Amino acid sequence: MHSGARLRELMSKGTVVAPGAFNALVARSVRKAGFDACYISGGATANVAGYPDIGLITLSEMCRTIREIADASRLPVIADADTGYGEVECAVRTVVDYERSGAAALHVEDQVFPKRCGHLDGKEVVPPHAMADKIAAMAKARHSADFVIIARTDARAMEGIEGTIRRANLYREAGADVIFPEGLADAAEFAQFAKASPGRSLANMTEFGKTAHISAAQFGAMGYSIVIYPLSVMRMAMKAVEDGLAHLKAHGSMEAMLPRMQHRSELYGLLGYRPGEQWDFPGE
Repeated sequence: MHSGARLRELMSKGTVVAPGAFNALVARSVRKAGFDACYISGGATANVAGYPDIGLITLSEMCRTIREIADASRLPVIADADTGYGEVECAVRTVVDYERSGAAALHVEDQVFPKRCGHLDGKEVVPPHAMADKIAAMAKARHSADFVIIARTDARAMEGIEGTIRRANLYREAGADVIFPEGLADAAEFAQFAKASPGRSLANMTEFGKTAHISAAQFGAMGYSIVIYPLSVMRMAMKAVEDGLAHLKAHGSMEAMLPRMQHRSELYGLLGYRPGEQWDFPGE
């Protein structure tokens, strides 16, 4: 089964919760924890390479990350495609390469390049019909009709909730399977959007942004098909890294930190590895 078909099946049964995985080992943990899908953030991919989230990660770098995470997790992978890496021709190539790399879905946004994090001020968006043309071309370019095209709109800050809804409905008409309204403020706005733009939608539950904390159950009750947690795991991991390094600097030993570490045996279990035995590459 195409991974996009698996994602569509999951959406038909309820709200899909997709934690962000910034590498293949984290993706294995997502699967082990019992989640049915995972998400790859362009921002997280840039951050772990040492870059800010301003569109510096290339198509080939993202495709490598998709391949590694899709292979390791064997889950449907929803991948961030930023602005499609350029105009229509570039966006078409993005669909082809993401699908070949094993993604189940991608989302493309209507920001002007160079883009900003969706929860920062100072964003600009392209004209709505230019974005609609890009979406139509991307939908046509996919190899399988099961591959999921998600259209993200960042218009909330510039055009308000009404402008967001107008763009969403235009993007649905252009061929988007799911709409991702970025930067909505609270549950009332998410409910208003879901009612005014019927169809599958994605909610971004990121921390320290413009959106109030809303549970996956609340999003499900409003009719959202997917909820992503793009940076949660990376933020927790980096806080642990900072705490551990500070402890080592202060004490010259990590002995007291052992209870907070993943044991070697736990790592091997996560990898499905037994020393002295042939390791089998992950399969379906």
